[in-house]
Amino acid sequence: MLMTLLATWRARSTSHAARGVAMVMALLLLAGCSTLGNANNRAVEPEPDLSELVHAAAEQMVASNPELTRYSPMIAATFVSIDNLSQSSTLGRISSEIMASALARQGMQVREVKMRDSMFIEESVGELILSRQVQRLTAQHNARSILMGTYAQGQDYVYVSARVVRAGDAMVLGSADFRMPLNNNTRSLLEGQGGW
Repeated sequence: MLMTLLATWRARSTSHAARGVAMVMALLLLAGCSTLGNANNRAVEPEPDLSELVHAAAEQMVASNPELTRYSPMIAATFVSIDNLSQSSTLGRISSEIMASALARQGMQVREVKMRDSMFIEESVGELILSRQVQRLTAQHNARSILMGTYAQGQDYVYVSARVVRAGDAMVLGSADFRMPLNNNTRSLLEGQGGW
């Protein structure tokens, strides 16, 4: 009888020990899985908005050519669609405005052309500068350089290319490119594209 009791106790002890080991292993496995899961669930930083991207591009432009500010004053043209250079959008107009402001912060003198009557402005397009108008406009505004830019809509991003060109010979003095996600905000800025 004592032997039977001892055998039963050993069986239970082994069973409890095995269960205990199994429980510890299961807990360790779950802890490891949750740690891996947390590595993928880190807080996602918000993507930079248009203003942040444009200001960074302006800094890059001036950093690549510190002499850029010598070509002041500058006038800004509305950024246009790469697929139709006589077409722009709210995105093109605001990108140009923000870039002009950002370059002014970097030391570039920017001439505000909307305050004058000498430049044709169409409300739905903005200040588009075509090559045949460059000489006339720069002379009227006493500008030594012009901010120009294009944008292209892709499937997931909008790509923007900006450059400052010398008024006399259209030599590129500085350039910068960036992309922004094609989200609902960007789509709304692209709506209602208009042309001349």
